[in-house]
Amino acid sequence: MGKKRVIKKSGTDGSDSPAGAVAPKSIAKKLKHRTATGRMFISSTYNNTIITFTDDQGGTLFWSSSGALGFKGAKKGTPFAASKVAELLAEKSKAIGVTDVSIYVKGVGAGRESAIRAFASNGLNINFIKDITPLPHNGTKAPKVRRV
Repeated sequence: MGKKRVIKKSGTDGSDSPAGAVAPKSIAKKLKHRTATGRMFISSTYNNTIITFTDDQGGTLFWSSSGALGFKGAKKGTPFAASKVAELLAEKSKAIGVTDVSIYVKGVGAGRESAIRAFASNGLNINFIKDITPLPHNGTKAPKVRRV
């Protein structure tokens, strides 16, 4: 069968951080933009949860999704995956000095509430929570019935 090869990665720092996670201190060094307030946009669908952090003018500072953290398939749409994404972004936002967050939620997925709870449990002050899910006002006209 052959010998098993052991591949050692050079330059590892020995930290036990997950593969998709980024150390908060490295984020603070990269971003020169320090702010005390920000906006979190949570887009929660049946298949995934995407969270975007912006400044007060709407410029994106960083974002992440449950797929980017390594969840695959049906596990991306779970509340657990959404809470892990929210914890990661809460740590990143703390690293740049954010204390107050306004949360905007869009979508009907399972990760809506668990992501908000994860932000609150990480010590960020939540100013308000607003639901911006688009609602159809009766939509377009239905097509005619097909006659054969």
